[in-house]
Amino acid sequence: MRPRSDNSYAGGPVNWRIIRSLLPYLSEFPGRVMLAMACLILAKVAGVAVPWALKLIVEHFENATDALVLVPVALLVGYGLLRFATVFFSELRDAVFARVAERAMRRISLKVFEHLHRLDLGFHLSRRTGGLARDIERGTSGISFLLRFMVFNIIPTLLEIALIAGILLINFSPMYALAVLGSVVLYGLFTISFTEWRNRFVRETNKLDNRSNTRAVDSLLNYETVKYFGNEQFEARQYDEHLEGWESARMKSRLSLAALNSGQALIIAGSVTLLMVMAANQVASGAMTLGELVMINAYMIQLFIPLNFLGFIYREIREALINIERLFGLLDAPVKVRDLPAAPELEVSGGSVSFDDVAFAYQADRPILHGVSFTIPAGHTLAVVGASGAGKSTLARLLFRFYDVDGGSISIDGQDIRSVSQESLRQHIGVVPQDTVLFNDTIGFNIAYGRPGASEEEIWQALRMAQLEDFVRRLPQGLDTQVGERGLKLSGGEKQRIAIARVLLKNPPVLILDEATASLDTHSERRILDALNLVSARRTTLAIAHRLSTIVHAEQILVLDHGRIVEQGSHQQLLAANGAYARLWTEQQRASDMDSPLP
Repeated sequence: MRPRSDNSYAGGPVNWRIIRSLLPYLSEFPGRVMLAMACLILAKVAGVAVPWALKLIVEHFENATDALVLVPVALLVGYGLLRFATVFFSELRDAVFARVAERAMRRISLKVFEHLHRLDLGFHLSRRTGGLARDIERGTSGISFLLRFMVFNIIPTLLEIALIAGILLINFSPMYALAVLGSVVLYGLFTISFTEWRNRFVRETNKLDNRSNTRAVDSLLNYETVKYFGNEQFEARQYDEHLEGWESARMKSRLSLAALNSGQALIIAGSVTLLMVMAANQVASGAMTLGELVMINAYMIQLFIPLNFLGFIYREIREALINIERLFGLLDAPVKVRDLPAAPELEVSGGSVSFDDVAFAYQADRPILHGVSFTIPAGHTLAVVGASGAGKSTLARLLFRFYDVDGGSISIDGQDIRSVSQESLRQHIGVVPQDTVLFNDTIGFNIAYGRPGASEEEIWQALRMAQLEDFVRRLPQGLDTQVGERGLKLSGGEKQRIAIARVLLKNPPVLILDEATASLDTHSERRILDALNLVSARRTTLAIAHRLSTIVHAEQILVLDHGRIVEQGSHQQLLAANGAYARLWTEQQRASDMDSPLP
């Protein structure tokens, strides 16, 4: 497998450019964004006016005579309306912006999903499915958080700080405005520096969470293997060791969060106390009314509640960015197999396949194929045999363009497969793999996957050709029978025949059989071989085989050894040559005779 760079940069500083990369997703609904911003401003203006209304109410009672105390109904109603407006416009803002945030999550999730499908096979062979799923889940949640809170919490809070500082500066001593701004700066510096320090624990927690989740998923996917060896307790111990590390990192994260919250609370309490002492002294000296004291207190409470929330938002944004950076790291993973600009579609007339001096290596220091050349005439079958590791399956992967060749070329009807679009190439090639993995859905769904939209009659026709019709009709739910995760509810032979039916439904001109009968018993193999011979008769077929009995009718057979063709010819020609193929045939026949039941 080719080495690839690790593009997840969770160990480094958070990439704030991520925020800028999210902004284009806001442009899909510009009207909603503008309306949400208007609601934001109205909510903050109403919120800032509430303490002023409270001041007027207090001053009304403070200045009223004992003989005539009138209830300021208009002020009280206005006070209530302002409070309602603060909440109403905030909720309306969130409701209007919800579509923007959800659509952005949808677009980015789809972009990551499509990109993962464009990555080469090497990436997917080395991935950790559990950790990858968690990265995507946390990343998309972090995107939603960023879009909602970055725009509608941080900016409004800063606006509110500016408004309150301005009111205090205009109506009272500049010392009040300086005290507020100083408190905000101190709070901000403490929050930022402390949060940066504790991000190491957040990253460690996420890494260990991925590791434990990956271990759990791997164990459950290999349920049967665990049972075969009675290793339930071993798996539990392994999982618990991962959870122990996660628990320790999680505790460090929680303790550091508690220290951060305590420090923020101390700054807030000290700031409020300082301003109240200043205001109380002025009330005592007659320089300030009781209503103004109440207003300053209300402003301080109103200021530090969102400011405290701003500290939470900043922490969460930093954590969200850590999660998103791994998601964006997936998008940064290089696509190694790319189409040429404006690549044309593959035009198949007969389906002749040619390998011309093909060289390939998964790793530079471990070459697999050395100058392999052969041609499969249109409608003919060519079989490749050889020991494990000889490079047989690599030929199939290169033809399907899971990888690009390092040297030489592969062509179909004279067209280099690197010069045509991958989509059109793969539309014309059908593959029956050695290890068939099915979707956790119905038999009908898995067969129709070969050609989505196929009619039920076409599905049954494919089943008949794959010698599977009788089996499916005997099932109580027929085509609606669930196959389980990875098809575990079916036998190996049943899964293989579903894979064959799926390819038959696709009806491609070029066929790859990668040990397609490896999971079948002798009786099933004979039935499937009849179907495959019928199908292959009018298709160009590359058959990768281990059992030589399955490919004796191939027009041409290649013997591959350590990535080189050492023999080539028909079954009879290779037997007559008395070389590597003949020796392999003799060994398999002898083994078959030994496995046959005694008369």
